[in-house]
Amino acid sequence: MQQRSPHVSRRARAGRPAAAGAVAVLVLAAGAPAAFSAPSPSPSPSPSVASVASAASAAPGAGAGAGAGAGAGAGAAQDAAAVVGGERLGRPAVQVAPRTGAPELPAVLTGRSWLIADAATGEVLAARNAHLPLPPASTLKMLFADTVLPKFDRTLEHRVAPAELAALGAGSSLVGIKENLPYRVEDLWRGVFLASGNDAVHVLSHMNGGLARTVAQMQERATALQARDTRVVSPEGYDQDGQVSSAYDLTLFARAGLRNPDFRSYCATRTARFPGALDKTTGQRSAFDIANTDRLLGKYPGLIGVKNGYTTNAGATFTGAAERDGRTLLVTVMHPEQQSKVYDEAAALLDWGFAAAGKVEPVGRLVEEETAPDASAAPAAEAPASGVLPHAIQQADHALGPTGWTALAFGTALALWAAGRLRTRRRPHPATPALPVLPVLPGGLPVPPRPDYAPHIAYSVPARTAPGTAPRGATAVGGATAVGGSTRRRLTRHARSLARTTRARFGRSGARARIRH
Repeated sequence: MQQRSPHVSRRARAGRPAAAGAVAVLVLAAGAPAAFSAPSPSPSPSPSVASVASAASAAPGAGAGAGAGAGAGAGAAQDAAAVVGGERLGRPAVQVAPRTGAPELPAVLTGRSWLIADAATGEVLAARNAHLPLPPASTLKMLFADTVLPKFDRTLEHRVAPAELAALGAGSSLVGIKENLPYRVEDLWRGVFLASGNDAVHVLSHMNGGLARTVAQMQERATALQARDTRVVSPEGYDQDGQVSSAYDLTLFARAGLRNPDFRSYCATRTARFPGALDKTTGQRSAFDIANTDRLLGKYPGLIGVKNGYTTNAGATFTGAAERDGRTLLVTVMHPEQQSKVYDEAAALLDWGFAAAGKVEPVGRLVEEETAPDASAAPAAEAPASGVLPHAIQQADHALGPTGWTALAFGTALALWAAGRLRTRRRPHPATPALPVLPVLPGGLPVPPRPDYAPHIAYSVPARTAPGTAPRGATAVGGATAVGGSTRRRLTRHARSLARTTRARFGRSGARARIRH
């Protein structure tokens, strides 16, 4: 059974397709079937989560000077050739590269894993067992907040259902949420950050689609941040088999979260009023005070936050951020010999980090978030001509020849004519309105005057040619000529024949579209 955390607060219009569109689709499909099949990009592989099998057997070290053998039995969390942030961060011993005049590291550092870094540059100033996978306890709530916090407006109210408070682990830290009562999202987040309330985490997780969905999203977020030592099993950090993180990963979570103003505000809040139960006699809602369980907040000069945690299995964990003289440092300490020492050792590392500014070489770096490739951005050998409509068919010049573009243009013209006929039949008027005259490209082929008739086709009307130069035909994406050269007269005759056939088939009396040559 998991030991109760020392900061426990309380327990408790789909219509039929238009005829014009159908005609256009048939004609276009017959003219250029290959133009509508663009290859879809294959997804990029996600980085793998580091193995955690050796974490349980790692023995805690005695201090900074004895770090060389502390993690020898456990092994590195990641292969040396692919250590995130730099090869030195994969070593078990204390890693520091002092210059002349650099201060000495604190004499007593018993944390099994720790790291101190510059939040702005990402430079890791010193570390020990930075990638060692260990149970994270409630510091994992930083990843939970970084994942879920942007999804809900802070003023949104949510009525808590009984099922949302089920399945809380024994000994969980609670802020004291009551079922069947409404809570604002901002109150729930204060419950997460200040009281480390697992009940608040579960309510927000259910709002997000459930515990399993939230855990999956947290794992995806960790992957995007390149936190490869982290395996998420529960959203609140409650002890679960296989749930681990590392000092490096927790520092990444804090750095990413602090870029969100709401995250920064919540983790820096020292006290707040939290909604209580409803008085059945008066009908009034009570409230009570909650305080941040971070013992350095308000005591260490310049401390911003971020999150502390404790469980029987994880021991004490802490990630903090402090600002001094315009410089912000991040520190993480995991599982020191004594629970209370986590704050002392974190403060000592912060003091050292501010004193060592400019006096040590970085031993690694906090990596930036990986950005997914833009699937919509496909490389093109030649830039589209001006006037090309959005959502153009890529590689159309490889699929359509002159005959295809002729069928394409006349198919669209036929669609316009059919649309006019349809409107005439549905709403009869004394005089049938004529459709606008289609613009004509050099060579006599009409093109659609409006993009909304065929938004998935790219057209480009060529600029006026200089006197004495031969006119050019319409161009598609990639610069393929649709009409021009010696084939113009043959295509014009073909177009006239197609127009006469169309008029003979559908009748002259109702046609108002004029095809000019």
